[in-house]
Amino acid sequence: MKRTICIAALATLLSGPAAFGQSRAIVLHAARLLDVETGKILAPAEVLVENERIVAVGTQVNHPVGAETIDLGDRTLMPGLIDSHTHLFLHPGAEDLQTVQESVPQRTLIAVAAARDDLLAGFTAERDMGTEGAGSADTAVRNAIDKGMFPGPRLRVSGNAVDILGGHEDANHFNPAQHVLSNADYANDALELVKVIRQQYKEGADFTKIYETGRDSFRDGEFHTPFQYTEAELRSAVQEAARVGKHVAVHATGEPGTLYAARAGVVSIDHADQLSDETMRIMREKQIFAVPTFTISEFFADHAPTKEQAEREKVLVGYHAREFKKQLAAGVPFAVGSDVGPFPHGTQAREFVLMVKFGMTPLAAIQAGTLNGAKLLGWQGQTGNLKAGYFADIIAVAGNPVEDITAVQKVGFVMKGGVVYKK
Repeated sequence: MKRTICIAALATLLSGPAAFGQSRAIVLHAARLLDVETGKILAPAEVLVENERIVAVGTQVNHPVGAETIDLGDRTLMPGLIDSHTHLFLHPGAEDLQTVQESVPQRTLIAVAAARDDLLAGFTAERDMGTEGAGSADTAVRNAIDKGMFPGPRLRVSGNAVDILGGHEDANHFNPAQHVLSNADYANDALELVKVIRQQYKEGADFTKIYETGRDSFRDGEFHTPFQYTEAELRSAVQEAARVGKHVAVHATGEPGTLYAARAGVVSIDHADQLSDETMRIMREKQIFAVPTFTISEFFADHAPTKEQAEREKVLVGYHAREFKKQLAAGVPFAVGSDVGPFPHGTQAREFVLMVKFGMTPLAAIQAGTLNGAKLLGWQGQTGNLKAGYFADIIAVAGNPVEDITAVQKVGFVMKGGVVYKK
């Protein structure tokens, strides 16, 4: 069924009236519409879409002659969801082995299928945080989606992440004689960071992902994680990215790496298990987003190979949940990011549920996965809201997500750029 829907959507892209420069109007009608800025519900609700943009929103909108009306019944219209931390090139299974055993062409096909699954789950925009050894293949996936060749979310891509020799993402546990390659691009100092960043941008990356901490551990009940780059080295990377209007995001779970990243001016600190008071102050003042990725931690705890590892993962989840409450109280800005890939694509709306479980209000979680995600990805004023002039990235969910956040896991309609992919 999903494949049939996607093929129909592709046919619309390639042969529909809009493809030949003619105006194509659609009116969406539903019982409710969520204003994600205020949390207010508009009932009943209609949205007029022409080509790829929203033209009007209200209880009743103009129905142009020839417009198609889609009645979505007892559902809530809302902006398409935004996942700011995905891995399209990963799938469930032995992560380290799949990056060694599967060819880049094979992994690219897997990424195309993953992008489709994410879109059909209501995610109309995503930031892919590293291909894990597939280099700039994500550029091809992004471009193919943009050209209408395959269904998928709007994408911001990084190519490989950047790491030090022997760092978090290096092939540290293989036979050294086999010379297994790292899943990231090596950079061991500021000059190498600049060189790697320039190469990645040449190959089409939208931003840079850097591993700043890892591996994590608990010792005597305290969280520890070594930093990988100094503040000065990170600042060099941030300045190089800024030179061409781009940003740096970091994998950083704790201090002092998180503080170095905040001082350097990164755009987001992903995972953010541990943030000091000073780090939180800087993030609040600079509006640096924390991206918690609770879903991957829950998945690892639930699917650990041993009881001992499961307990370690559960301790980490509990620790992060407690720290998350402190971060909320400190006014740290948040964006939704799931780290989907090691767990199945298309199921990552669970992240909204966990953010609410650990202390965020449903509306704040929705804002983190719409308004804030759009800002983080550089699409503020273009997507993440249902307003005239915005891209028609629209979903419909069963129930009212402000009253029951699990509604975002029940997406029954998906439109991206005025094209219907699921109904």
